[in-house]
Amino acid sequence: MRFFIEEGALIARNRHETLRIEAWGTDALRLRATLNPAFDEGSGVLEKPKEPVLAHIQIEDGFASIENGKIKASVNPSGVLSVYRDGVRDLHEYHRNYDQTVTKQSVTLKYEPREFKGIAGGDWRLKWRLESNPRERFYGMGQYQEPVMNLKGSFLELNQRNSQVSVPFVLSDQGYGLFWNMAGTGRATFGNNLTEWSADATKGLDVWICAGSDPKAIVETFTEMTGRPPHMPSDLLGLWQCKLRYRTQKEVLDVARQYHERGIPLDVIVIDFFHWTRQGDWQFDPVYWPDPKAMCDELHSYGIKVMVSIWPSVDKKSVHYAEMEELGLLMQTESGANQTYDYQGDCVEVDVFNPAAREYIWNVCKKNYYDLGIDLFWLDNIEPDLAVYDYENYRYYGGPHLECGNLYPQLMAKAFYDGLKAEGEEDVCLLTRCGWAGNQKYGTVIWSGDVQSNFETLRTQVMQGLNMGVAGISWWTTDIGGFMTDDYHDPAFVELLERWFAWAVFTPILRLHGTRGPLDIEPLSELDYGGGYLYTGHDNEIWSYGEEAQRVLKKFLEMRLALKPYIEGLYDEAQRTGLPLMRAMFLEYPDDTACWDLDDQYMFGDRLLVAPILEAKATSRLVYLPAGTWKRFGTGEIVEGGRTITMACAIDEAPVYEKVDGKENGKWQR
Repeated sequence: MRFFIEEGALIARNRHETLRIEAWGTDALRLRATLNPAFDEGSGVLEKPKEPVLAHIQIEDGFASIENGKIKASVNPSGVLSVYRDGVRDLHEYHRNYDQTVTKQSVTLKYEPREFKGIAGGDWRLKWRLESNPRERFYGMGQYQEPVMNLKGSFLELNQRNSQVSVPFVLSDQGYGLFWNMAGTGRATFGNNLTEWSADATKGLDVWICAGSDPKAIVETFTEMTGRPPHMPSDLLGLWQCKLRYRTQKEVLDVARQYHERGIPLDVIVIDFFHWTRQGDWQFDPVYWPDPKAMCDELHSYGIKVMVSIWPSVDKKSVHYAEMEELGLLMQTESGANQTYDYQGDCVEVDVFNPAAREYIWNVCKKNYYDLGIDLFWLDNIEPDLAVYDYENYRYYGGPHLECGNLYPQLMAKAFYDGLKAEGEEDVCLLTRCGWAGNQKYGTVIWSGDVQSNFETLRTQVMQGLNMGVAGISWWTTDIGGFMTDDYHDPAFVELLERWFAWAVFTPILRLHGTRGPLDIEPLSELDYGGGYLYTGHDNEIWSYGEEAQRVLKKFLEMRLALKPYIEGLYDEAQRTGLPLMRAMFLEYPDDTACWDLDDQYMFGDRLLVAPILEAKATSRLVYLPAGTWKRFGTGEIVEGGRTITMACAIDEAPVYEKVDGKENGKWQR
């Protein structure tokens, strides 16, 4: 192993491998390794430090080390890497290339910590192995629909799917964060015996590691390097009304007029999929939407903003398909027919890795939506959703899906973010079904996808929102009530909807959406295309579930509106620091060991402790209150913390406690 210093970085070379370690931000290092002659730039998400960082590098007696503030990495003569945080070794590569006596036989295990396997005619498969601390806890990694928040013991795909959002940043309770800066498909395994990261295709290893005095500091450092969200407009913090699906201009206006007549404030109304003629036309079907501009004008007169759904799929019968194919603006398949999506059409996705494709889709949507008064865009199906998840069969302008595909949803968001900014929009907000590390800088609210309507799923959503926040995604939401409902008049579903709404008041975005079964409403058209032929669900407005449910939901909406000044402050804090609005308990109370194991309650900002009811027919639950004085939100009951209590919670009560510490806490109306 030979060591060098180049441009402030520690370089280690052995045979064909080059290892590069350099300071990259506050108390952080970037580690790269390759068998190629030069290093790749990686995902492009990891920003260069704004100020030069001078690291201390030492090479002596066959060993080398580099130190940047609280973090230090050392490399031994065999090329094995160890990373230390404040003098404590936290990460050590798994190296088992030695003789070991087993049942009196000498064996050589020959495990290499950085294992590159060549792909015929291509780059490398990679496994990176680390020693495991069985008692270590891991959080972050984005959104996986699994009933666990502490990811220790978990196997996670590094792939994007409907309701799965891979954001490969993990925060350890040992005081460090690690970002897998590689946007290709792979796996992360946090086993008790071994931690292993793998890439299906890559040009090299690219990892960023930081240390921090507490979990907040780690999240702040990570978002400093990957970007922070823009300003969130205050007129988007109330209710977003949506359903699958408003089929006509008249339906949308009828709903908006009812909200206006009932005196129920509505911030956003959402027009879902198949309002178009064909996928890839990106336009309203004129039969059912005869005057979108007049519709938008009327909605704006009520103070309502209008959002429209956009899919990246282009039907081969679309008016744009032939031109986009000729210009090379669509995804490619490595073999077989050039089809990537088959839901309600024969489709190929836009190749958003191509800047020309991003410009093309925005220009069409600008003309057919934005110029008519549409305010907001909902970028759905942008994992991208694929007919078959045969990742090895897809290729983009930027390379094979195996090597870069997880970046797709971010580049789709970038297309609309850049387009809106070019039009002079200061505050961009996009609703998306997927994203990757750094997505927050494009103003994306990621929602948890098409999830089931039951209490088990509701509990999982709480965990997913918290892990998304740890991974830097501060704008996040869900479909209130879940997406898939069998019978929207079932009292059990109405109870779920009410409990879900009560929780959603204390999340970044309050959004009613879902397909309310049974799907027994006749289509408007017998054609196999256009805005009239596809099914729709039943009503999903605040008044759709009976007078008592309307009373409950309206009460919670009023609570949300009273909280707006407080929520605005949380969004401003996210813009400054990258901290999420929904915070795992350990973010606010890192020294309280009990808070590291809590996955069904959280802090909404630094003052409100939210403990949603997550079981059917439950009227109470256990809540852990950290040390200090707490006041029950809505009742004023004072409780001393440092213990677990039983919280009674009627169907119309907020499952929330307010922190009382003598500071001014009147940030919202009582």
